[in-house]
Amino acid sequence: MKNNTWTIIKKECARFFGDRTMLLTTVVMPGLMIYLIYSFMGNNFMEPKDLDRATLYVENMPESLHPMLEALPLDMVTEDVDFAQLRGKLALKESKFAVLAFPEGFDSLTAQYDPASGLPAPNVQLLYNSASESSQQAYTMVSAALNAYENMYCNRFDINASDDESAVFDLASNEDVVGNLFSKLIPMLLLMVAFMGCMSIAPPSIAGEKERGTIATLLVTPLKRRELALGKVLSLSLFSMLSGLSSFTGMMLSLPKLIRADELGMDANIYQASDYVVLLLLIFSTILILVSVASIVSAYAKSVKAASTIMAPLMIVVMLVGMLPMMSGTEVSNLAYFAIPVYNSVLCMSQVFAHEASMAAVVVTIVANVLYTALGIWILTRMFDSEKVMFSK
Repeated sequence: MKNNTWTIIKKECARFFGDRTMLLTTVVMPGLMIYLIYSFMGNNFMEPKDLDRATLYVENMPESLHPMLEALPLDMVTEDVDFAQLRGKLALKESKFAVLAFPEGFDSLTAQYDPASGLPAPNVQLLYNSASESSQQAYTMVSAALNAYENMYCNRFDINASDDESAVFDLASNEDVVGNLFSKLIPMLLLMVAFMGCMSIAPPSIAGEKERGTIATLLVTPLKRRELALGKVLSLSLFSMLSGLSSFTGMMLSLPKLIRADELGMDANIYQASDYVVLLLLIFSTILILVSVASIVSAYAKSVKAASTIMAPLMIVVMLVGMLPMMSGTEVSNLAYFAIPVYNSVLCMSQVFAHEASMAAVVVTIVANVLYTALGIWILTRMFDSEKVMFSK
């Protein structure tokens, strides 16, 4: 009995360690991908972004707080501060500053104030624009410094306290807030859903036919290999596009409820028909690339299971690419970035959601995706021509 068990163990070990693809995808790739992803996320999420240095405009700067605020990594302006004019400029998404307004005689007011009196404490106004990363970062640093100072002096002043419900300290518009949120969340979800659709369709169509032996029948017919590759990619793309369209529709209809837009007073209907058309074109062109990659992997694999195993690490890569706009932002003007496969689609979709996309970026992205798809079809054709690939056991 022990000999039989040992024989089975040796047989399975020989099968596992003899299959380089299985060894790579099940032993090497998971650890390598986790190391790369966590290292990348640590460098980008845990460290402050290299943003343009923000400016802090201060009205009625008190002497007691001047050294602390001056130590912050901000360009501080304390003279000739027009509070009303700056408030109007801060409503623009391009603003890269925050405004801090102290009441006149702040040091005297805080020294005389008694927290036990029940009277309102001297109020400090800190205005910012959450749709601007530089302004948001300035707000975070200044509010943290003021809160620390406030705790040291037993709550002798308040920050952005007001009995007026209409008082607004975050001057970002509803369109900018919703667009900023959608630009970071939806492209990643769409990319993942599209890739998962390709993973479920391509392996059974190509690797499945290899496994069943039916692909051999097609290859011995007068059908040209180029026509076979083109037909496979286009038909699989059609199915994936239908899946992508369904996912996109469901996502856009459900996201306002997911983020509780009504409760937060936000209007999620900020996009026009032209925006949706551009987004669909980007999704469809992206699906063409993903289907090409999935088809190549399926043609290389010996079975559906092997193809799914190989594509699993690719899912992690796709997820990481989808997260890049969260880390690096969407302010990219160099058109060369829109020629990078998959990343170009995520970046362009993020810019569309953020109302920052240019026609040149959209055109470069779609054209690049079509060209990469053509390259994928050519590679798939060469694989169909190779008996070593198509009839490997």
